[in-house]
Formats: sequence, structure tokens, C-alpha cells
Amino acid sequence: MTDKLNELTAAGVAVWLDDLSRVRLSSGGLDQLRREKHVAGVTTNPTIFAKALSDADEYNWQLRDLATRGIEVEESVRMLTTYDVRWACDVMRPSYDGSAGVDGRVSIEVDPRVAHDSDRTVAEARALWWLVDRPNLFIKIPATEEGLSAITDTLAEGISVNVTLIFGLDRYSAVMEAFLAGLEKAKANGHDLSTIGSVASFFVSRVDAEVDKRLEKIGSEQAKSLRGKAAVANAQLAYERYTEVFSSDRWKALADAGAHPQRPLWASTSTKNPDYRDVIYVEELIAPGTVNTMPESVIHAYADHGETRGDTITGAYDAARKVFADLESVGVDMADVIATLEREGVEKFEASWQELLDGVRKSLEAAAKGKGSPNKAAKGNAKGAEKAGGA
Repeated sequence: MTDKLNELTAAGVAVWLDDLSRVRLSSGGLDQLRREKHVAGVTTNPTIFAKALSDADEYNWQLRDLATRGIEVEESVRMLTTYDVRWACDVMRPSYDGSAGVDGRVSIEVDPRVAHDSDRTVAEARALWWLVDRPNLFIKIPATEEGLSAITDTLAEGISVNVTLIFGLDRYSAVMEAFLAGLEKAKANGHDLSTIGSVASFFVSRVDAEVDKRLEKIGSEQAKSLRGKAAVANAQLAYERYTEVFSSDRWKALADAGAHPQRPLWASTSTKNPDYRDVIYVEELIAPGTVNTMPESVIHAYADHGETRGDTITGAYDAARKVFADLESVGVDMADVIATLEREGVEKFEASWQELLDGVRKSLEAAAKGKGSPNKAAKGNAKGAEKAGGA
């Protein structure tokens, strides 16, 4: 039987899981995915943690101890989530060691409420790095304008970074600039560049969701014919920029010092429209040196019926530019699309974070009163968080 995920890996795409929970860890499910489904990394976000903490009694002992000690809710959230991420880092350590530090990474996000405060973002990144204390950790930092300098400053301290919530090409170029500047500062600070990793999480399906909504509103046949094309074209043109930056003399100087490139990571790769093929954002985004982080359902779907047709990006740049030109011709303002998605992306993660805090607060209160299963108090909050979307 053909191992489709192995074919995808052989084509240069690292398969990562966009999910984490203590049940997945304690049951051995994550390790099984690593061994049997070629999963080589893990991404998390506030929505994922909100759901995980509401669904499992395995957090109860820790919630009771935190309540007994009188730990405040925000610090409790850090302790609960970093515990899981530290454990996941240990599970993924064979992938990290086997890839010379490229894969086997596990991501944890800074508090999204400080996404527009560079100094607080860096401070939060340091705190998470200290708490998890594993070399295969990634600190997720949103790619807001204020986040760009935080990315540089965090990398300059030798801390590995997953840059998240990238939607547009110009912002992606700025992210790569922030990465290069951060490594140059890290080198000047005496850090070993071979130990510093980074990915740039470029969001995919949300682009189609927003553009398709606008195309439906325009309503012409030409507009409708463009549905489901914007996201892949956007990501393909991002990869073109990646190849340009990471073939430059500036990059080669860093590579000679031991640096690894900042790989593009395709995020939000589950299809939002049931009319689209469920693995479209995997099949159409295959190229060397990329990462695709998927919910487990997409991983299994690709293992069942995914088609690895070689590099589906490099030869598609002109076609992708035509898609953008066609979108402009029917009246879709892509600059406004990207601005909307970035704003909503931060807002959704802020809302999920608040719901995570509210859920843990209720769980701590229940634990302090000794009322049954503490985490059941958080279930209502997690339902709202789950709607915010992942990746």
C-alpha cells in the first residue's frame, strides 16, 4: 500500500500536526502520529488549548494544586499550557535530533493581547522560553507591524520563533527581513546560529473564505469562476519571494555561519468550503523546504487519498499572478482582504485567549470549592473558542 504521507515528506514538505492536548500526550497518540504518519512537528494556539482543557479530566490534579496554592489565572494558564508543550517537545525530540534541529519543533504562542506591543511580546517570549526550557520549542509571535521588531529582538537572543498570522505578500517580505536581521544580531551576540530555528506561518484557507465571500457578493459569472483560487495563488507567490530571499548573498553569509532558512509554513489548511477537495491546500502547495501544519483529520485524509504530484508551486507563478489580476478586474481589493484578515486574525486569537482565561478561572474556582471535575466548568467557554478557528 502506498504511503502517501511518506511521498509528501520525500517531496520536501514537513508534515506537522495543528493540535495538542494532554489526552493526546498521555495516550501516546502524538508519538504514534510521529512514528506512523510522519508527523515532524506540532503547532498550538489559544483555541486549541481552550478546547483541550475543557475536554479532559487529566488536568484536574494540576488545577486542584494551582487552586490550593492560590495561583492567579494568567499564571495558571501558562503553567498548564507549558506543561503540555514541554511534554510534546520531549515526544518530538527524536524528530528534532534526527533532522539536526530542523524539525521536531513544538510551538506555543505569546499572549495575543500584546500583539501590538513589541516590548511585552519579547518579554512574554522570554518567559515562555524559560518555562518550557527545551531546545525544540518555537515561540509564536503574530506578524503585526509591531510584532516585526519583536521577531528580530527575540531571534537576536537565540530564541527560535514561529511567526504566525501572515496573510499578505508584503508583510511576508517584512517577516523575512525581520528574520535575517534577527539572525545577524544573534550572530553578533555570539549565539550559535545552527540552534536557532524559525518558520513563517502563511495562512491559506482563510484567504479563500474572505475572497469567496466578496466574489459571491459581486455575483457575476466571471467573479464566481474565481472562487477557491486566491488562497493557493497567494501562497504560491509567497514561495516565490521565499526562494528569492533565501538565494541572496545576504542569506548565504548567514548560512555559511550555520543558519537554517526560515521555512514557509502553510497554516489554516483545512478547507472551509465543503465543495472543495479536503486536501486541496496540501496537494496544491507542495515544494521543497516547506511545512504544512494540519488538523489530524486532514493528515488522515491525505494518507487515504492525497496525491503527491511533485512540486506544484514553482511552475505556477505566472498563473498565480493572473489570478490576482483577474480578482482585481472583477473588483476584489486584495489589500483590503489582507488587512481585514490580519485584523480579524488577531481579534479571534484574543477572543480565544480570553475564553481560555475564563474557562480556567471557572475551573480553578470549582477546584477550590471541591465541586466535582474542575474542568467541566470550562466547557461552555471552549465551545465559543473552538469557533474562532485554529492554525
